[in-house]
Amino acid sequence: MKNSILTSIVALSLMLFTGTSLFAQTKMVGGAEMYPTKNIVENAVNSKDHTTLVAAVKAAGLVETLQGEGPFTVFAPTNAAFEKLPDGTVETLLKPENKKQLQAVLTYHVVSGKWNAKDVMKMIEEGNGKAKVTTVNGGYLWLMMKNGKVMIKDELGNVATVTIADVNQSNGVIHVIDTVLLPKQ
Repeated sequence: MKNSILTSIVALSLMLFTGTSLFAQTKMVGGAEMYPTKNIVENAVNSKDHTTLVAAVKAAGLVETLQGEGPFTVFAPTNAAFEKLPDGTVETLLKPENKKQLQAVLTYHVVSGKWNAKDVMKMIEEGNGKAKVTTVNGGYLWLMMKNGKVMIKDELGNVATVTIADVNQSNGVIHVIDTVLLPKQ
């Protein structure tokens, strides 16, 4: 009994001293800490690397959805990923008349459930090197490994690399990617 109380006190002291929790760790994304106690939108708005994604989520009317209970796994493209698209693509998608198309692109980056990197790698292993997943918009993505990194291929053949994995949220997990994934239109 004395040992378990002592162990608990030591653990609590370490948590208080280091400012960390045994259950949830923050990660830095876009110069900001991502807190596992906040939802996807609450964290994303603080990332300087995801201002285009946040603007798109707002224009598509998906803020409330991504603040919902979930859980969701979001493959979140950076601003640099959006910049790789042909000139004018982002501006065109952000127009009110293209809201449905924008929603289709954004929900193509989301899958139901919370899939951390370990889960993703297990699916890839069980699929003999490739895992096919269904996105929230009904399209498909293929997950694979290359040179020790998780890669995601979309329906058009574009391939994104996960650059930051396991950014835990209160309603799921974000994996930062370097390419915008596009569904068949």
